[in-house]
Amino acid sequence: MSSESAERPRRLTRAEAKARTRALVLDAAARTFARKGFAGASVEEIAEAAGFSIGAVYSNFGSKERLFVELLSDRASGQVAEAERILAEQVEAGQSPLLALGRMLTEVADKDTDLGLLQAEFWLYAVRNPAALDTLAARMREPRDALAEIVSGALDPRSPGAGTSPTAVATVVMALFHGLVRQRRIDPASVPDDLFGQALGWLFTGIEADPPPRPSPGP
Repeated sequence: MSSESAERPRRLTRAEAKARTRALVLDAAARTFARKGFAGASVEEIAEAAGFSIGAVYSNFGSKERLFVELLSDRASGQVAEAERILAEQVEAGQSPLLALGRMLTEVADKDTDLGLLQAEFWLYAVRNPAALDTLAARMREPRDALAEIVSGALDPRSPGAGTSPTAVATVVMALFHGLVRQRRIDPASVPDDLFGQALGWLFTGIEADPPPRPSPGP
């Protein structure tokens, strides 16, 4: 085999090329939506920023709204996967996973500066458009359910709160995370590096100390 053929880059498969296109479009969409807002950003601008045709954007996502929903879902899924990795590493090393998760929040708030803007932008759009609200809620259940699996493993089965719904806890954790990310962008000093980890500690301590409320008896 000649050195020229050895150095020739491998051609991407159809699936790899599609995944690469989607990733580049999502990155371009994040920048464009954060800068111009959902209403102000056009598919043409996003396609140009990604280096593809408008047709490539529509063939992969179908519409601007679906592109935005996919973007938020992709970011949330990535955060849950990162949280799972951090927890596994910290438990194996005998360190505090909650403090590590606190550091994760500050990194997201300080480095992924578009995240809070994207969440706020689509929340405003979705609450004014019920169809979009339903779509966003459905797509965000996947990362929430993945987080619920992590929460389920973190709850002490011997504690009074062992019967607490992992899905309910995951919902609170996600809301806490996103709220603190936004607050740190507004006032960094009010959300120090370890606050999210401390807040998670307070949450789980409270859950494990108190049993979940019993359902009301039927008539």
